[in-house]
This record gives sequence, C-alpha cells and structure tokens, in this order.
Amino acid sequence: MMTPLGFEGAYQDDWAELEALLARAVARKRWRSADTAPVSGARIAALYRRACEHLALARARCYPAHIVDRLERMTTDAHQLIYHRREFGLARLRRIAAVEFPAAVRAHGSYVALAAATFLLPTIVLGILVYRHPDMILSVVDSETAASFESMYSKSADSIGRTRAASTDWMMFGYYIRHNVGVAFQCFAGGVFAGCGSLFFLAYNGAFAGALAGYLIGRGLSSTFFSFVVTHSAFELTAIVLAGAAGLRIGESLLAPGPLTRVQALVQATRDSAVLLYGVTGMLLVAAGIEAFWSSAVWLPYAAKYGVAAACWTAVVAYFALQGRHAG
Repeated sequence: MMTPLGFEGAYQDDWAELEALLARAVARKRWRSADTAPVSGARIAALYRRACEHLALARARCYPAHIVDRLERMTTDAHQLIYHRREFGLARLRRIAAVEFPAAVRAHGSYVALAAATFLLPTIVLGILVYRHPDMILSVVDSETAASFESMYSKSADSIGRTRAASTDWMMFGYYIRHNVGVAFQCFAGGVFAGCGSLFFLAYNGAFAGALAGYLIGRGLSSTFFSFVVTHSAFELTAIVLAGAAGLRIGESLLAPGPLTRVQALVQATRDSAVLLYGVTGMLLVAAGIEAFWSSAVWLPYAAKYGVAAACWTAVVAYFALQGRHAG
C-alpha cells in the first residue's frame, strides 16, 4: 500500500491545480476579478471527481488528518461551486446540447467505438448472407413478418414503413418513439450484466437490421428501403450505439472498479453516463419525427431525401467531433 508521503506526492499536482482553479473561479464570481483567462468548468469537474476518489482512499487507509482535511476542504469547495447554482429549463438543455453531450461522447470514445463495432459487424455480415441466401431471413423472422416488410417498403405503398395498425403519421411518430426508446433502453440497461447485455442487444439489433436490409435489397426494394432509412438513421442508429456505449461504461465499472468499491464505481459510472442518456433521448425524438413525417413520404423525390440525409450525417459527425471543444 502506498505510504501517506507517497500518496501526497503522487497527487500533489492535481490538488494544487484544483485549488488554484477554485480560487480563480471564486474571485471572478465574487469580485469580478481582472483575470480574463477562462476557467475550465470541465477541468474543475474532472479534478473534483479525482479528488473525491482520493478522499475515499485517504479515509479508507486512515491517512494523516492533514491530508484528509485538505481533500475534504477542496472537494467541499468544488461541490459548492459546481452545484450551488444548477441550471434548469432551457438554459440547462442548451448547455447539455452545446457542450456536455458532445464532450461526453468524446470522453467515452473507446466505449463508443466498441459499441459501434458490435452493432455494425453483424449488420454487414447478416446483410450479405441474407442477400445471397434470401431464405435465411426465416432464421430471423417468420414468413408473415417477412411478407409484412415487403408490403411496408413496396413501391406502391401509400406511406413507406407504416405498420398496418397505424393509419396516420402521428400514430407512427408515437410508435417510433416507443420502439426506439425501448431498443436504446435495452442497450443501456444490459450494462448491469457486466456489459454483456449491452453487447448482446447491440449485436442482435445490428443483425436484425442487416438481415432486413439484405432481404429487401434481394427483393428489389432497395430504392424505397434506403430512401426511407437513410435520413433518420443518422440520429437513430447513432443514438442506439451511444446508449450501448453508456451500458458498456456501466459494465466496465462493475468488472474493474479500480480503487473504489463496486457500488461507488457504479454510482460514478451512472453519473458519467447520464449526459449521454439525455442526449440519446433527444436524438431519438428527432429521429422519430423525421421517420414519421419525412422518411415515410412517397411524394418526395429520392434526390431530396438523399441530399437531406447527407446534410444530417455530416451535421451529426461534425457535432460530435467539434461542438463544445472550446467551452469553459
């Protein structure tokens, strides 16, 4: 076990940086300091989380009082600064959309990459297999369901993708919200099974999507199918992958809690993933609206749908790559 002196020396730089940032933030807030350099809220939050972990370790190892007191003081000050004035309503939503959500996606980049690979690999493999061997669709769905998909994406359909039970676009809007949120919840909640549930639901939904695509392409319905999915999938599929990434973050906290207890690690992971889930919810609402009122429209020319789709995919990629990088 690390000695108190070694512990203090190892993390001294982080503690000093947090104390300095807190002092600057308080000075700017109370006395309108002449210091115009921005104080990074994201950096304070990151150092605050580390200091909380260090405080838990110091208490568990019964380190000297001066170390515990210093950590208690700085974590208390940081907590008051971060949480004293919580934003609500539109201001809070703007902050999440403009800064916190894209920053959280970048911070969870490794989980996002794993979730994307888990979803896309079965999609590609099943798509190719079912395209080459159409009968394989029956290993995924029954014959009646396969026939209903052909009807939904038929070139003669009044509204592409509409189920028999829904007679209006508004009914489909509600259906898409319920369905997409259900899929995203499975991908996230499956993380409590050490991440295995998230991997399973990502792979399952990827396999289903790939099998459906391969079957419809083989049936000569590629034009209606792709014109339907290409726009809203920028938001829907991305949201499902992000929900899976949040689930993997939960699973990793249970498998490798590090210096924390599993309960502490789970609580921390849930907090880290919360912003991802807020963003996922917003993306699914956007996807449902596009899917119900734009994607399903048969009167729109394919060129218009593909043009808007290209703009949506570009916007989503740029949003997560660039948005909020320079926010304080």
